[in-house]
Amino acid sequence: MNRKVNKLLQPSFRLYFICLLLFTLFSAAFCWQLALAELGIVACLGLYSRQDAVRRRRELNKYLDSYTGNVDSATKDTIINSPLPMVLFRLESDDIIWTNERFLRLSDQREHLYDSKLSALIPDFDTHWLMEGKCQCPSEVAYSGRRFLVFGHLVRAGGRSGGFLATTYWVDVTEFCQVRDQYQDTRPVAAVLLLDNYEDLLKNLSENERSSIMAEIDSRIENWVAETGGILRRYQRERYLFIFEERYLTKFIGSKFDILDAIHQVVNPSGMNASLSIGVGMDGDSFRELLDFANLSVDMALSRGGDQAVIRNKFTFEFYGGRSKETEKRTKVKSRVMANALSSLVSDSSQIFIMGHKAPDNDAVGAAAGVCALCRKNGVPAHIILEPYNTPAQELIDRLRPLPEYHDCFLSAQEALLIADNRSLVVVVDTNRPEQVQALEVLQSCNRVAVIDHHRRAATYIEGAALNYHEPYASSASELVTELLQYVMEPAQLLRAEAEALLAGIVLDTKNFTMRTGGRTFEAAAFLRRSGADTAEVKKLFQNDLAGTIAKYSIIQNAKLYRDGIAVAVASHPVGRVTAAQAADELLNIIGIDASFVISPDGERVNISGRSMGDTNVQIILEKLGGGGNAAAAGGQITGKSVDEVAQDLARAIDQYLSDD
Repeated sequence: MNRKVNKLLQPSFRLYFICLLLFTLFSAAFCWQLALAELGIVACLGLYSRQDAVRRRRELNKYLDSYTGNVDSATKDTIINSPLPMVLFRLESDDIIWTNERFLRLSDQREHLYDSKLSALIPDFDTHWLMEGKCQCPSEVAYSGRRFLVFGHLVRAGGRSGGFLATTYWVDVTEFCQVRDQYQDTRPVAAVLLLDNYEDLLKNLSENERSSIMAEIDSRIENWVAETGGILRRYQRERYLFIFEERYLTKFIGSKFDILDAIHQVVNPSGMNASLSIGVGMDGDSFRELLDFANLSVDMALSRGGDQAVIRNKFTFEFYGGRSKETEKRTKVKSRVMANALSSLVSDSSQIFIMGHKAPDNDAVGAAAGVCALCRKNGVPAHIILEPYNTPAQELIDRLRPLPEYHDCFLSAQEALLIADNRSLVVVVDTNRPEQVQALEVLQSCNRVAVIDHHRRAATYIEGAALNYHEPYASSASELVTELLQYVMEPAQLLRAEAEALLAGIVLDTKNFTMRTGGRTFEAAAFLRRSGADTAEVKKLFQNDLAGTIAKYSIIQNAKLYRDGIAVAVASHPVGRVTAAQAADELLNIIGIDASFVISPDGERVNISGRSMGDTNVQIILEKLGGGGNAAAAGGQITGKSVDEVAQDLARAIDQYLSDD
């Protein structure tokens, strides 16, 4: 019906002449002289139109002659009567010049499509690939209930009008596409479903209460998978294996894995909600690889806080959910095991290179100082890799540098490469993403790596680490390092400056013990206090100069509420990352603001800091801009864009986040 309407409304010389003749007959009723003159004009136009049609046919024949060259008439006739549907059209105007009979039959037309627009006939057909010099349309074209691969080429038309003529050949691949789509839809997908808080959910419950809760969870999961016809089996007390066809994965993604919310509605007698993590593996070459992908995905989900779904294919991860706040799930058994493992790994190394993320803050430097203390306890030389320019933790570095124990401790990346050997160990703290470390070349040159981090894992992370102490439930990397030190050192063996550096890292990431704190956080702080940390000296590390304070409140003054509870401030001039982060923290002290973002220029890049103390997960928002962090504090650095462009990208990311809620 749409095709008929388009054809009716298309400009046509026949339609024009009919209208002119009707107008002439209408004029004859009033003035026969005027009607006679009009009839003469119409006759002249008709004659011209006929001559123009003859000229166009000659041009077409000339084009066909130039196309076929010197071949005989039989070959030329074969081209015109090609077994493939063919269309010739002007590239500039989209006017169809000629089609063969096969294309006419395909389009249910009885006459040639002269003066028709190809875009009106096939709206989804894009011809830009011809201008790019390509010989095949990059995507399949759907037309008349069939699917085609389209091939073609251009020639420059002669005459004064010039322009390009395009010849296209349409190869019907409908049956092939149907078989391919069926193959893709029926490929197996493996998923591992894990109850995150199984132990806490069933703790101190009677057997009947446990059975009732698990029966409710099983029922909700079985209802969720019922229409897929897949296989669901519980193979451990808190783990399920689900195998299904890939066609159903699109529906799960479209519903944003609503099973997560359904399981969250299951509550035990003490008021705790059940929590589920899903790891999905697809595109594997074997069932073993699918299961490996699924297990890797569920590990990724747990490392990001749980209560979410992660899909792993051959190339990357995709994340869904993950908006709930993390709850402390660490055990001291794991900390003790990790402390002994790290101590053994350090003792077996010739030297240790320690580094955090780019532009390290007090948490990164404090954690690095703690690792230095552990290396000193084991008698292994340690080096902290620093950037040549000032960092946000420069004052803390200046306090450590004069100490005798830190003589020649700080190195550049180039100096580290010169002295590295095959027994060198790289310890990465406060980040798990290779692109964010201070010296990627050092990380790649050493085959022994340990990672200590508390940020939620992103799609890219350091793989193949000999030791990976990754706890997203911890407040800071300094807290994790302090826990390790408690099992291998006495408080008196830790230098006062090192204890204050670790405490400064905890204070920074907890906002003076007001956010992301658990019982283990205060235990770590108590250990550092026994080691001689002075809270007054730690507070001095966070003092600002007058210019920085004025700049911070200038940013706050320019802040605006973008959406309910979300404030965005854009700095008009470059400010330090610390100042921008402090401004984002300060915005949370304003009534009605639960999340804040500060955007500031910094040379060729733009820094962005996000903070939250409500339900808004700033990490998910800033991950869309290439940043990272955790639910309450995240940041990012964007290059190649202006401040206004970054602000627009942030607005779109916030809108998308809220629309997915």
